[in-house]
Amino acid sequence: MNREFDLMSDEENEKEEMDFRGVWKNVSNIGSVSYTCGFCNNDVAPSQGYYSTTQDYMFRDITSGILAICPKCNLPTFINKINDNLQTPQPRLGKDIPFLPKEIKEIYNEARNCISVHAYNSAALSCRKLLMNVAFSKGAKAGEKFAVYVDFLDNNHFIPPGGKGWVDHIRKKGNEATHEIPNLKREDALELLDFTEMLLRNVFEMPGKMAKYQ
Repeated sequence: MNREFDLMSDEENEKEEMDFRGVWKNVSNIGSVSYTCGFCNNDVAPSQGYYSTTQDYMFRDITSGILAICPKCNLPTFINKINDNLQTPQPRLGKDIPFLPKEIKEIYNEARNCISVHAYNSAALSCRKLLMNVAFSKGAKAGEKFAVYVDFLDNNHFIPPGGKGWVDHIRKKGNEATHEIPNLKREDALELLDFTEMLLRNVFEMPGKMAKYQ
């Protein structure tokens, strides 16, 4: 018997994540700046925010940084103008996946957000935790070892043929992030996110899309 978590529509989840209210005081005209918001993932071009200045080698004032206010979600993004326009937070990597249970969507987005702020070890741990939550939502027992959850997903055909290896890879990398001294690298975290996205699409998105035909 499946134990599905509470479901929320994508619109409800989006509203919950983006609903920041309030009026930013003493904002300035920051000119034209375009970026993809790391909070709501919309492409925006705000004209209001805050900016800092410094002087160049000829003692001329130049803009060194911009704190732009997203016109969609009302949250601030910092753009470092003297370091290749480095953006913080960066846009979420990975794709939005429909039909995810609320708790699983939160953990998936946590992994995506961790990569956006360069927290690669934390991203790996979030992907590892997702294995447990996905298996539990489909009937696995709580408190098992992670290898048991991988076997459960495989034995119950939630993993495509030949896919057990990459699901087990998520588990192993999560163990490395927990127990090994060297830190995981960005490419490790991106790889885990890709594998996790494939698992979630297979377990939740594909059946969700087919439900309307049944």
